[in-house]
Amino acid sequence: MTTAETPFDFYSVSYLTRIGNQSAGTVGELLQGLEQCSDASIFHHTFQTLGAHHFLTENFSNDFAQWAMADANRNDLGEQLASLDVRDYLSIAALREDLCRMVGEFCTASPEFANQAALERFYFCEGVEVTVPLGIQARTLEEFREGIGRLSHAGFYFHFISSRLRLQLQTNDFSHWLADGLGLATLAKRINQIDIYTNTLEGTREKMLRLIDRERRKI
Repeated sequence: MTTAETPFDFYSVSYLTRIGNQSAGTVGELLQGLEQCSDASIFHHTFQTLGAHHFLTENFSNDFAQWAMADANRNDLGEQLASLDVRDYLSIAALREDLCRMVGEFCTASPEFANQAALERFYFCEGVEVTVPLGIQARTLEEFREGIGRLSHAGFYFHFISSRLRLQLQTNDFSHWLADGLGLATLAKRINQIDIYTNTLEGTREKMLRLIDRERRKI
């Protein structure tokens, strides 16, 4: 059995939500907010949304899309914003640019709706991240599987979703270690391809464990 030189350290994470002083009552004001809000706010309403609503697999993508559809009554804009896949982004700046582009193009094409009051205002929030090492390490695939099974949803989210920004790579902590630490590039790729939008976090974990078990049977 292959043993990695560098162990995988498992972490958990929690977020303290802080409501900012920015809000939007129209799509035009949403654009201004997107341009001016902090990176932490963009992260909170996109990446963090996937962790907070891990049990939903339909009609949900990010908070901006949800507000556009449910409160601004603009399904067309909401669908565009919902099409954004956070797995495609290695920086908040790039994600903000696309959000602003989509909302800006809508305001230009439909100025009559840009200043139409929404049912409820959108409040820009931030999530203050607090990470905690669990004291669990893995050097083999067997130990790694055991650690995955013990992770909370928050810990799984931290390693599988938000890690993309930390790594600055289109992958996650799990796949990165499997490829670099154990040389299991194919397994790493298959895990990275699990769709986080059509699966809950628990469903994603179950698929990941099945892929690991399939690999273990080869050893």
